[in-house]
Amino acid sequence: MKVVMTVAGSDSGGGAGIQADLKTFSALRVYGTTAITALTAQNTRGVESIHTVPSSFVVEQMEAIFKDMKVYALKTGMLANADIIEAVADTCRKWEVKNLVVDPVMAAKSGDRLLEEDALIMLRERIFPQALVITPNLVEAGILLGEELDTEEKIKEAARQLHQMGPEFVIIKGGHFPGDEVADLIYDSFRFRFSRVSRVETTNNHGTGCTYSAALAALTARGKAMQRAAEEAHNYVHLGLQQGYNPGQGTGCLHHMAYYYREMD
Repeated sequence: MKVVMTVAGSDSGGGAGIQADLKTFSALRVYGTTAITALTAQNTRGVESIHTVPSSFVVEQMEAIFKDMKVYALKTGMLANADIIEAVADTCRKWEVKNLVVDPVMAAKSGDRLLEEDALIMLRERIFPQALVITPNLVEAGILLGEELDTEEKIKEAARQLHQMGPEFVIIKGGHFPGDEVADLIYDSFRFRFSRVSRVETTNNHGTGCTYSAALAALTARGKAMQRAAEEAHNYVHLGLQQGYNPGQGTGCLHHMAYYYREMD
C-alpha cells in the first residue's frame, strides 16, 4: 500500500481538511499520513476559531514521516500563512517530494478566510514551481490572478498563466461555473482537456475541494497518469455528492465512502 501525506488544516466538523483527506485516502486504498498546519473550531455552519500551528512544528511532523516511510505523493491544503508555506516548500525541496498536489485553499465553504493575504505571493513563488498539479476552483484561480473568470476563454487563459508559475499540470475546477454540467479544465502546456460530469444539485458539498485533491494524490501515488487520475477523482467526488448528507444544521458534506456503502446495499 502506497504512503501519501496531507499537509493541511484540521476540520473539527469532519467534512473537510485533514479529516476529509484521510477518509479519501482510505477509500482509494492508500495509507494516509498527516502534518497539521492549523486547528479549526468549526461545524456545518462555519468556522468559529482558528489556531495556527507554528511552522517549525509543521516541519517536525513532515520530517518524522519522511525519516520513516517512503511517501509516494503529498497534497497541501490549508497552509494558513507565509511562514508555513515557506517551511513546507523548503521541506518538500529537501526531501525531493514527487507527485506534489497543491490545493490552494483560501476560504471555507462558509466564506471564512483560511489564507492570509501576504501568503499568496509565497504560494505562487515557492510552492507552485514544485507542484505536479495545482487544483484551484474558479474563485481561487481568479484570486490568484486578480480577475473574474466568467467565460471559457478567460478560464483557458487563466490556466496558461497559472501554468507559467511552474506546475506541470493545472486543473481549474468548474463547480462554480453555471450550467447542468461540471467541467474541470486540465492543462499541461500542450492542450486543454475537460473532465465532465452532470451537476448534482445539493447543498451537501462541504469538503469537495479537499476531497478532489486528496483523490488526485492517492491516484497519482498508485501510478495513474494525470488525465486518468483527474477523471477518476472527478467521478469519486461526483458519487460522494450524490450520496451526500448533513450531520448538522448548515452545509452538509459529501459521502467519502459512498462506493462501498453502495456495494453493501
